[in-house]
Amino acid sequence: MANRPDSLETTILALELLRRIPRNRKVTASQLRDQLEGAGIHRDLRTIQRQLDTLSEHFGIERDMGSKPYGYRWLPKSQGLSLPVLSEHEALLLRLAEEHLRNFLPPALMKSMAGFFQQARSNLGVHGTARQAREWLSKVRVVSTTLPLIPPTVAPGLFEQVSEALYANRWLEVEYKNSSGWKATSEVMPLGLAQQGPRLYLVCRYRGHDNERSLAMHRILSAKATTRTFTRPSTFDLKRYDADGRFSFGEGRRIRLSFEIDRELGFIVQESPLSTDQVVEELPRTFKVTATVVESILLDRWLLGFGEQVTHIQRKPARKP
Repeated sequence: MANRPDSLETTILALELLRRIPRNRKVTASQLRDQLEGAGIHRDLRTIQRQLDTLSEHFGIERDMGSKPYGYRWLPKSQGLSLPVLSEHEALLLRLAEEHLRNFLPPALMKSMAGFFQQARSNLGVHGTARQAREWLSKVRVVSTTLPLIPPTVAPGLFEQVSEALYANRWLEVEYKNSSGWKATSEVMPLGLAQQGPRLYLVCRYRGHDNERSLAMHRILSAKATTRTFTRPSTFDLKRYDADGRFSFGEGRRIRLSFEIDRELGFIVQESPLSTDQVVEELPRTFKVTATVVESILLDRWLLGFGEQVTHIQRKPARKP
């Protein structure tokens, strides 16, 4: 009976490794160790290597010994290790989550979920049985409301450092280059991540300041999560930060906007109002629209986009609620 805990731990480790070994690519022992650590399972590299060697002898697992570090994967015709709790709908949900939420999940969590993502891809692959769920992936798409642009390049490893500091409330050392080319090294308090179109932004506070700034991730030249923690400001709310127009190049100033728009285009603001208090007045040739909005550069661009079809634009300070 004294050996039972060790046997149980060995069995658990074997199952966790089997779940995380991919079929169509190779994974190293170091990568599997990182995935396990992300899931809260801590084993030294040598233990994992020994377990992988044992599993390779008893399961349809290929061990590539052509070069170090060795790589492991399920053989093409092997059954692999299926996850009976992963239904067709769950596999579809995981695939959509992997595709659309990778920038909003901590890398450690993504690593710990690697086995599930791999199983979901396998279930929905061309050889899987979930045909209708697989077809669904080609039936839905997030469409941009602006001209599609190629996302700017983010330095390798940078997202991992930023998200680690954000997740653990740690100070972050960054080297940043603004749009004018000016560079500076600073220590910032990471408060949030936001994706706007193809760009990803870090909302933070510089050390010694109490106002928030948005740093474009692709302009961060380097980043390092420190071991120094901070208390997250109770006054900061990312949702409120967005509502104040900070990602629209505004300063949170709310105005009462009014304009006239051609009747042929008036349905746009009727179907998708600018605000909950919007009022649309029908005139002989136009609609007059009045709404409380946040003043911003993005608002100006939106109005200019209508050209001469929007006239009589007026802005007045909004009443405080």
